[in-house]
Amino acid sequence: MSFAVELKDVRKSFGKTEIIRGASLSVKQGERVAIIGPNGAGKSTLFNLISGRFHASTGDILVNGKSILGRKPFEINRMGLARSFQVSNLFTRLSVFENIRCAVLWSKGYRYSFWRFLADAKDANERTDEVLKMIKLDKRRDVLAMNLTYAEQRALEIGITIAGGADVILLDEPTAGMSRSETTRFVQLIREVTVGKTLLTVEHDMGVVFGLADRIAVLVYGEVIAFDTPEAVRANPRVQEAYLGSVLAEAQASGAHV
Repeated sequence: MSFAVELKDVRKSFGKTEIIRGASLSVKQGERVAIIGPNGAGKSTLFNLISGRFHASTGDILVNGKSILGRKPFEINRMGLARSFQVSNLFTRLSVFENIRCAVLWSKGYRYSFWRFLADAKDANERTDEVLKMIKLDKRRDVLAMNLTYAEQRALEIGITIAGGADVILLDEPTAGMSRSETTRFVQLIREVTVGKTLLTVEHDMGVVFGLADRIAVLVYGEVIAFDTPEAVRANPRVQEAYLGSVLAEAQASGAHV
């Protein structure tokens, strides 16, 4: 069996403080995996390790079967992995179309050139239009990114993430700050744009987690204490004790469906 992402006894320390304590995880090609856990569990650190922002202290991380140890984020991106962040990271004074095209141009090998007319980059422009339709922003193509709604900005960021054709997508709290109706629409968008791709997401909304993920990895104090189907994770006594029980109780009390 081929894996899109593998973590092998990964540890990460900052000084004398160990944040990730021997995490192991194998994510299958085309699988959707949610990483959950309490605040301070190490979820963001784990994402930073997989995307190359941090380097593991020990252990190994593989993307599409190749080790990423010592590689820079742009090198890992060229290996087929792309990531979005918790805070939208857009060119706010460029249009929706221009934001997507920036990502497409780089992925297609175009480099900075003062004498190249972008209108002549037909393949890049066609791919940009294709992505805009996928994220349902084609009718907003000429709007400046700064003038989009919050949900539209998050959709644009996902468009930038997938524009280069990466087959492993990391989404960091993609629905944070959204209303329930926006979240429902956004989850459907994520399903559509990640068809055939491998998805790893950090998410606090349990409705999103249980509705989107094929498997759930539970991270507590830097260790993966469970990695299984949503049903198995929900029923896992250790997970309930360490994290999920209180979260589910809060969600049910608020009327959320999980």
